[in-house]
Amino acid sequence: MDALTLLLNRSSQPRLSAPAPSQEALENIMQAALRAPDHACLTPWRYIVCEGKGLDKLGNLFEQSAIANDKSEKEIERAVQLPHRAPMVIVATAKYVEHEKVPRVEQVASAACGVMAMQMAAVAQGFNGMWRSGSYAHCEIVRRGLGLAEEDELVGFLYLGTPSFEPAPKPQRDASDYFEFWR
Repeated sequence: MDALTLLLNRSSQPRLSAPAPSQEALENIMQAALRAPDHACLTPWRYIVCEGKGLDKLGNLFEQSAIANDKSEKEIERAVQLPHRAPMVIVATAKYVEHEKVPRVEQVASAACGVMAMQMAAVAQGFNGMWRSGSYAHCEIVRRGLGLAEEDELVGFLYLGTPSFEPAPKPQRDASDYFEFWR
């Protein structure tokens, strides 16, 4: 798949099954993240790859969050299962590095670019994914459980696996609705 086709047809895939990327495919995915724009070469990222029991560990964090945030019994039971919507979840965090020329927002954007690069690398190898955030990405219990400092950011959860079906086509958008030209 050429790069332009990949980018112009990007689509999240919410239904993912085994197998997850492994060995060479996963290494390519990780290397793609490490090529994200990185002003001053700060490498302000940390990614946690969860598979197998790692998905259970992430589910336990979600469960603790649901309990602490007075979610319903049904939501608490669901929280444990959320990471199992795919055979692999990569937790993406921005690890802030104080720097006079690189503000925090730019470092978070760098980590986010890494997530996009990982999903595109997965698709290029026959896999797909879904970048999710939601209340668990903003919960202090989850943040602490992942070892984040106060200034760090939980960018989201990249669910990866084998697509269970072809995604519906994305609506075409008119670029003129979103771009203006200063010439």
